[in-house]
Amino acid sequence: MARKGILSTALSSPAASAGGPKPKMMPRGAVGALQSSLSKLQESAVQEIDTALIDDAGYEDRLGMDGAAFNQLKDSLQTYGQQVPVLLRPHPATPGRFEIVYGRRRLKALRELGLPVKAMVRQLDDHALVMAQGQENTSRQDLSFIEKAAFAAQLQADGYGRQTIAAALSIDLPMVSRMLKVGTAFDLPFLRTIGSAPGIGRDRWMMLVKLFADPAARSRAITRTNRPDFTTYDSDGRFEAVLKHARNAPQEVKPAPAPPKTRALPGSTGAEVAGIKTTAKGITLTIAAKDAPGFDAWFDANAEEIMAELHGRWQQDQPEQPED
Repeated sequence: MARKGILSTALSSPAASAGGPKPKMMPRGAVGALQSSLSKLQESAVQEIDTALIDDAGYEDRLGMDGAAFNQLKDSLQTYGQQVPVLLRPHPATPGRFEIVYGRRRLKALRELGLPVKAMVRQLDDHALVMAQGQENTSRQDLSFIEKAAFAAQLQADGYGRQTIAAALSIDLPMVSRMLKVGTAFDLPFLRTIGSAPGIGRDRWMMLVKLFADPAARSRAITRTNRPDFTTYDSDGRFEAVLKHARNAPQEVKPAPAPPKTRALPGSTGAEVAGIKTTAKGITLTIAAKDAPGFDAWFDANAEEIMAELHGRWQQDQPEQPED
C-alpha cells in the first residue's frame, strides 16, 4: 500500500470512508499560519537564479567599483564559488523577473562570469527594501562615509523622512544631519568620478562642501575631473586632486615687461655724447664723462635751463584743445 502524505490523512480516515460524520476542517487561522510558515521557509531558502532575470532596484550605495578589488572578487567567485547569497524581491510589475535589493557587486561579477546567482527572494515593499538595503550597508565595514552620505541623500530625495533614514543606517538624527549636509552638496555623477574615497572622512568632505559654495571653486574642481590623468589616481587621490583645485585659485599671470630700449645720442660733431634708455616707467639719460669730457659737468650746471627750453618746445608741439 502506498504511503500517504501527512496532509492527506484526514481525507482518508476510517470515519470518512465509512460514511460517518465528516471530519472537522482545519481552522482558517491554522491554514493561514501554515501557509505563512511555508512562505517563510521559501524566503529563507537559497535559490539559483539566472542573472538575466534580475533588474536593478533600490538606491546606489557603491560609488564606482575599484578595478583591482572587483577583479579580486571575480577571481574568488570563480575559484571558490558564491558563499554569501544576494537578496532579491519579485519584480512588482513583471512576473517571472526579480529586483536586486543588495549584493550588486556579486551580481555584476557573476554576470561577467556567466554564472547564476545564489539568492534569497523575499516579498518586500519599497519601504522594506530601503530598510533591508540600509541595514545591510551598516553591517559592511568597507562602505565609506561618502557612500553612506550619498545613500542617505537619495532616500531624502525620494521623500523618506530622517527617522526612516536613521533607522535604515542605524545612526542617530544628528549623524543623519551631518551626512545629508555632505550627501546633498554633490550630484551622483560627480561622486562617481571620485569613487568611494575610503580614506577620506567627514571633515575633509565638509571642507569641499564649503569650497563648492563658490561657483568658481566648483568649476575648477569639476574641470579637474576631465583631465586625462585624473583616472590614473586611486579614489583618495582623485578626491585630493579635486580639493586642491577647488582650494587654489590660479595665480594671475602678469605680462612680462617690455625689454628696455637703448640708443646713443650724437652731439654736434656726430660723435656719441650721451645715451638714452626707454622703459615702461620712463626714460633715463646718461652722459658719460669719457664720451665728451666736460660736457657732463656743463649739462649738470645748465640742466634747469635746458629742461625748461625742451619742455617749452614740447608744449608748443601739442595740438590745440578746442574751446568750449
